[in-house]
Amino acid sequence: MNDFRKLSIWNRSIELATNTYKISSSFPKSEIYSLTSQMRRSAVSIGSNIAEGAGRQSNKEFAKYLRIAYGSACELETQVIIAKNLSYLTAINFSDFVKELHEIQKMIYSLEKNKRTGE
Repeated sequence: MNDFRKLSIWNRSIELATNTYKISSSFPKSEIYSLTSQMRRSAVSIGSNIAEGAGRQSNKEFAKYLRIAYGSACELETQVIIAKNLSYLTAINFSDFVKELHEIQKMIYSLEKNKRTGE
């Protein structure tokens, strides 16, 4: 078992989820049950799955949850692109957000590979 609170990837994913809430708070009210909600769930899922995987008994199980976290990160990226296309995000907000999201995706991939081959 790993202490997820000590993982930089978990801390960065929590910050990303917090930023997702902040940027989506300015979306139109008509999106509250659709794009806003979906983006928030995807963002929260990243850190949640990292934490759940870290609490598992084996590296193989941890790797499984990291793959799920990676999938949630890809979902979030898709939703952020849609938000940008709908002009809900500025180009600067989009660029900064996606840059951080890509870094987190890389970190998840590297950790998953390490856990998968570490057993």
